[in-house]
Amino acid sequence: MKPIFSAGNSGPDVQSDCRVSIKLNDTGGIQIILNSKVQKYYENQLINLIKNCLNQAKIVHCECTLEDYGALDYVILARIEAAVNKALGKEIILLPVCNNRSLTIKKDAERRSRLYLPGDFPKFFINAGLYKSDGLIFDLEDSVAPEKKEEVRPLVRNAMLAGDYFSSEIMVRINQLPMGLKDLEYVVPYGVDTILIPKCESADQVLAVANKIEDLKKQHHLDKEIYIMPIIENAMGVIKSFEIATASDKNIALTIGLEDYTADLGVERTDNGKESEFARNMIINAARAAGIQAIDSVFSNVEDMNKLFETARNSKAMGFDGMGCIHPRQISVIHQAFAPTEKEIEKAKKIAKAFAQAKKEGKAVVSLNSKMIDPPVVKRAERVIKMAIQNKLLTENWEELEND
Repeated sequence: MKPIFSAGNSGPDVQSDCRVSIKLNDTGGIQIILNSKVQKYYENQLINLIKNCLNQAKIVHCECTLEDYGALDYVILARIEAAVNKALGKEIILLPVCNNRSLTIKKDAERRSRLYLPGDFPKFFINAGLYKSDGLIFDLEDSVAPEKKEEVRPLVRNAMLAGDYFSSEIMVRINQLPMGLKDLEYVVPYGVDTILIPKCESADQVLAVANKIEDLKKQHHLDKEIYIMPIIENAMGVIKSFEIATASDKNIALTIGLEDYTADLGVERTDNGKESEFARNMIINAARAAGIQAIDSVFSNVEDMNKLFETARNSKAMGFDGMGCIHPRQISVIHQAFAPTEKEIEKAKKIAKAFAQAKKEGKAVVSLNSKMIDPPVVKRAERVIKMAIQNKLLTENWEELEND
């Protein structure tokens, strides 16, 4: 009896996904079995989609079953690709229509919020761009079962190509090395902005990822910048945080994963965070010394918005630039918490005005209330004003309005 090779998910709770099963035969041509919620309306379209995929794979005799739960075309393509690759024992590529995203992400872009999207659940991809998080993390690591690692790669790749994520930075958390190096082949040529390296504990790991990215860029003739964000998740990584932060000029931030870090220490993670203060301070100082951003861990209680706000405010006060999110409802709270206060805005405005006046008068030295203002202070003030405008606490033309 011929073996059956499958990919995807099925069951009463599945949404926006499908399961594809393929049995290769010696004769009989192509037999397609459909079980779809939209079969009444899109039967011919689904059949043609499957036939085109099998034709690209040069399969002429097989039985293909599609259990469809409202999957978009790019999801069906990814699931067929994964099932065919299992059946043939080789890699074929079935790409969706690309949205041709032209957004350029800057190295110093705001990264107040980063929303995690489990890689094997396309229902979370569909509206992800509407939540307006600064970053979206397509996760290939912890949220994906070990036996599904390979079949999820085409799904994440297709989601990046076909989805509309507006102004969000597109990030992918790859698997731990060396498996993560293979993940890069599925994401680097297809629109990713930033690669997250999980459980990073050495500069060598960062360099391995950076070198692989450059090799793939040359291979695919890419000229866009692709950044790196190491995630520190154990004691070794904390101790080597500065080495990691300075390992590559493609690093844009250093972040910490407290669930794994506290597990590595053998302690419970608490609300007050006393057990992780040393590690978080190390991350902040290493990042600042390296000239990159520091990003805090996720807040795991998705119900307690007041505690989230308090935690995010404390995170900002420590020196972090943002946090991770595990639910869309956390995004606006984090943005509010990381927004500058009225006092910070007023101080920044005074510094900006003093700097502008000194520049207008051709002065090399800037002072405010008899105190010298050095370039880092001016830069920080400019960032506060930028964040105030971003959070609609100031208008773009605030200087003109105040001079009237």
